[in-house]
Amino acid sequence: MLVWPGFDPVALHVGPLAIHWYGLMYIAGFTCAWFLVRKQLREAGWWGQRITREQYENLFTWLVLGIVLGGRIAYVVFYNLGYYLDHPMEIVAVWHGGMSFHGGLLGALLSGWWFCRRAGIPFLGLADRFFIVAPLGLAFGRFGNFINGELWGRVTDVPWGMVFPGAGPEPRHPSQLYELSLEGLLLFFLLWTTRKVRWPDGTRIALFLIGYAVARIFCEQFRQPDPQIGFLMPGVTMGMVLSFFMFVGGMVLLLHVRRLSRNAS
Repeated sequence: MLVWPGFDPVALHVGPLAIHWYGLMYIAGFTCAWFLVRKQLREAGWWGQRITREQYENLFTWLVLGIVLGGRIAYVVFYNLGYYLDHPMEIVAVWHGGMSFHGGLLGALLSGWWFCRRAGIPFLGLADRFFIVAPLGLAFGRFGNFINGELWGRVTDVPWGMVFPGAGPEPRHPSQLYELSLEGLLLFFLLWTTRKVRWPDGTRIALFLIGYAVARIFCEQFRQPDPQIGFLMPGVTMGMVLSFFMFVGGMVLLLHVRRLSRNAS
């Protein structure tokens, strides 16, 4: 049995300002995405041709807003609406945790699509390159969950079971690390190795949606359901339901882009 390392959620204090590890994980994720997407755009000959540096910078601003707003709104609505109706000022306290990945994904898709439409940039081709590196952001986010000692797993007797503060004396699965490994690092490795393969635009978006959904549904077998929701039905969590629809969306998109490719040829 292991004991949670007891991280301080605050990385450092700058006067009255507290900088949280959770926020730094988001910054790390966006920074990695900035450089790795730009690398792909240069490799593909897009940089300076189909998208300028100024457009790229503006796009990131919209994506960050979409992710943060979408992730927070979806968490508030789907995971803990009653609490936030009673404590509305807590809605903006994102440093306390509480972000829905599915909501953040939808927010990024909508803001990215809107920006590309206005700028005349091919949305699917550009989005493919972002979705290749999106799992790295997930990995940083799950590590932030682990540092915060939140979203722990179910009670277990495996040797690496961990005692988390506020979760009782029983050892639990460190499910944040499972998700970091599968939804984050493994999925990133698989997608990154395909970045130079010539597939129809939108294929990698679909593969990300499918891959993430499969990994998330698997990891949900070990993760403790949110206490304010519990199981929606025996063995079924909110994360599973949202990921199932994500899987269906990925399959539909994959079939759609393959059909378009066949018609074009």
